[in-house]
Amino acid sequence: MAVTALLAVGPAAADPVTDGASSAEVGSAAGTYGLAPDLAAAYSLAEQEARWQGVPLWITSGYRSWSEQQSMWDSAVAQYGSPAEAQRWVLPPDRSTHVSGTAIDVGPYEGAAWLEANGSTWGLCRTYANEWWHFERVTVPGGTCPPMVADAASR
Repeated sequence: MAVTALLAVGPAAADPVTDGASSAEVGSAAGTYGLAPDLAAAYSLAEQEARWQGVPLWITSGYRSWSEQQSMWDSAVAQYGSPAEAQRWVLPPDRSTHVSGTAIDVGPYEGAAWLEANGSTWGLCRTYANEWWHFERVTVPGGTCPPMVADAASR
């Protein structure tokens, strides 16, 4: 009941590589700053449980400003050769859930796999089949995660 009350606050990709940074460096850099309150609370509770179980888990990317997302979008279009292909991996700022503070990317892979298996306890779900690192709060705590979509372009 306390978890549900805590998560009731607020409205119901990114490169996951951390370039060798420690979990403390990654966590302090990405953290929960700018996230919707319900997502920040849900992630914090999940991360505490993961840590208690000995599973490494941290945010590699959370909230992004419009300009940060635009820069990522521009780079992806250049890298993949077209907006259609780029949007499979990165969305423009007007469509990105990172810009609204309602998405997180997590790492390492072990932590993401743990979150995929356990995240619905806090309403956290992996949303894209092609991004093992991308999670959003898309169900109620203890609910069932909806089926993943193929990629960001599928939304």
